[in-house]
Amino acid sequence: MARILIIDDDPDIVEAMRVVLESKDYKVVSAKSGAEGLKKIKLEKPDLVILDVMMETMDKGFEVAREIRNDKNYKHIPILMLTAIKDKIGMDFKKEAGDETWLPVDDYVEKPLKPQELLEKVEKLLKAK
Repeated sequence: MARILIIDDDPDIVEAMRVVLESKDYKVVSAKSGAEGLKKIKLEKPDLVILDVMMETMDKGFEVAREIRNDKNYKHIPILMLTAIKDKIGMDFKKEAGDETWLPVDDYVEKPLKPQELLEKVEKLLKAK
């Protein structure tokens, strides 16, 4: 059973993702902040991280993604970025995702979440691992 860590400060979003992911027998753990998420990565050793962009600050998710990628013990963990930032500031994640210095994530999904899209991206990233 794959273990997924959701790092997001919105409990409603976390719960919605938990319901969708657990329906497919994924083990879900969560963290409410970037700092808590970095601690949980070490404790839980997830197979995948779903990471919100905007938490404590507008770009906290970017910082957390870079910290994961810079840690030799965890840089192999796929990261799925969760964002509503395109609507807020117009950033094009299709163009930026995968850039090792700016946005070192494997894929992204936009809010509002579509359950089927979330599952497809999670399955794809776990298979590629």
